[in-house]
Amino acid sequence: MTGLRAFVVRFVALCAAVVPPAVAVPPAAAVPPGWSALPVPAAAPPVSVSGLAARGPREAWASGFEQHTGGGTRPMLYRWDGTAWSRDTTFPGAGEPGRLGRVHFAGDETWIFRGREGTGDILRRGSAGDWSTLRLPQSLWTYQDFDATPDGAAWVVGEDDGGLKVLHHDGTSWTAQDTPEDVLYVMGITARTATDAWAWADTIDGATVLHWDGTAWRDARVPLPPDSNVHTIVVDGPGHITVGGSRYVDGRPRTYLTTRDGAIWRTTYPPLGDTSAQAVVRGPDGALWLPVRSDRAFRSKYARLHGARTTFSYGPARTDAIEVEPRALTAAGSSLLSFGTVEIYGSKPNLMSERLGG
Repeated sequence: MTGLRAFVVRFVALCAAVVPPAVAVPPAAAVPPGWSALPVPAAAPPVSVSGLAARGPREAWASGFEQHTGGGTRPMLYRWDGTAWSRDTTFPGAGEPGRLGRVHFAGDETWIFRGREGTGDILRRGSAGDWSTLRLPQSLWTYQDFDATPDGAAWVVGEDDGGLKVLHHDGTSWTAQDTPEDVLYVMGITARTATDAWAWADTIDGATVLHWDGTAWRDARVPLPPDSNVHTIVVDGPGHITVGGSRYVDGRPRTYLTTRDGAIWRTTYPPLGDTSAQAVVRGPDGALWLPVRSDRAFRSKYARLHGARTTFSYGPARTDAIEVEPRALTAAGSSLLSFGTVEIYGSKPNLMSERLGG
């Protein structure tokens, strides 16, 4: 028995030596969903897109303005219900001259800036679909930007004959806020809460970033690249900020991102060329997304920035499209929505929309 047992052990060892071990097969990589085209009811071209914002997968709003039959422009508003885009004309003054600016959400309401005949106000849509108007305390000769927060605060920035104006609504009334003395012009504003707002501005020394902490606007001392400007700011939470802009390198603009994670600021230069970072958003996958200039005919192009890696994806082919330009992006639940313009050969630019995910 001892000899037989030794033979079996040697035989098994020999078989293990001549039979190769099983090769571990990695699981198939998940294939990301592609971009799909979404029909948009036509507007009167040429059209301009001002903003896009989503409250969730079943509610998004796109704003802008179209050509008015009597000359000038007319406000333009579209709503996404999770299935399709539809034109909304229920707001006050929908058929009058004017334009719509950016869309934001304040609590259960949807707030949209409207400019018309040299004046501005804010359209407010309640959860029941009722509209009201929030008047500004004064008229400005230019309205640069607008933002509102879930806790009911709002800002409108622009200029009048006396110079820079920052108008603030605290949920009850309007006040004019002061900025640091060296600020010449506020280019844009983004706010997370009533006590956490950020603005990008021009000073005599160049671009700068301002922060509102509920008490005053102060220089945030963001270490921006030299000779640069700012296109947008993405605020993900306290201590997590992304500033996007461009600077001239060797005589050409180059896109940069300056980010803060905690107390450390870091600047990177993703391979985006001279793309404007104005439409950069945080996607549902945690990455930053923005539309870029396409290198393929008849198709849009998007960049995804996740850490040090930048990847690109393309929208669906559009027959006879001269130029496909997504103007704005937003996260809508687990998907991304884009809204912009497309120019088909022989016609003026009209509206387009695409979706990534479902």
